Amino acid sequence: MAETMASLPNGIDICYETFGEVSKPPILLVMGLGGPMGWWTSDFCTQLADQGYFVIRFDNRDTGRSTKLRQHRVTKKDIIKAFVGRAKAPYGLSDLAEDAFDLLDHLGIERTHLAGVSMGGMITQTMAIAHPERVLSLTSIMSSTGKRGVGWTHPKLFPTMLGSAGNNRESYIGRSLRSSRVIGSPDFHTDEKIARARAAETFDRGWSASGVGRHMMAVLTQPDRTRDLANLDIPTTVVHGLRDRLVNPSGGRATAEAIRGAEYLEIVGMGHDIPVQLYGTFVDAITRTAERAAARK
Repeated sequence: MAETMASLPNGIDICYETFGEVSKPPILLVMGLGGPMGWWTSDFCTQLADQGYFVIRFDNRDTGRSTKLRQHRVTKKDIIKAFVGRAKAPYGLSDLAEDAFDLLDHLGIERTHLAGVSMGGMITQTMAIAHPERVLSLTSIMSSTGKRGVGWTHPKLFPTMLGSAGNNRESYIGRSLRSSRVIGSPDFHTDEKIARARAAETFDRGWSASGVGRHMMAVLTQPDRTRDLANLDIPTTVVHGLRDRLVNPSGGRATAEAIRGAEYLEIVGMGHDIPVQLYGTFVDAITRTAERAAARK
């Protein structure tokens, strides 16, 4: 299905795309900070759909072709304040979670399997806590619980995170390539041509520096979900790379420990990305979790 726009009740327009047959069990894929839906590649989505699922990917607000909330300006000073718990975000993870639920309503989907990466994992956790009756299964990938003592970012990454990406296509692509070298998977190399093409597509579809800032504020001001996660009774798999410098593996372990009966999968040599060499591993983790939910019926 071609990219389509959904106008949500809150005034946000969300761009989305689907793969597979609508009659199959749905899986909603939620991307992370600053990432448009294309970071869930078409090949990945097709592999998932081929397993017998109706796959939905979408641009979170402030990414891709979805609504940009540029009226909410975020400065580096705001982000630094948020690091120490002294700032209020323009919106929170709960707002991003409600966008996702509104998209599901638009599609006429009452219950779904969820898979989220990084901030997307935080959003899917928030969704499961808010409306567990609507979540069939949860796969949380390279994410964390919101507790400040786990899932921390390596201090050496702060200059990269706070540095400017410039104001044109080439400068953004250059910054993206540098970032991928720093946070990517050491044991699963991504070809530079592929990384460059992805960065170009991200910029061309509506990359927003201010949108990235607002996402950062949502992440930095998130609550600790540990206690609420302990109340969930949803088939869950948590996946984390042991070489993740952006979200320390302690975040994945804490998530798995918090959710009753969660499966925890650590991947040696994986950083903070979804390398093509691991597509099969991720697809298997998501579908295996969905099958656990189906077995409950």
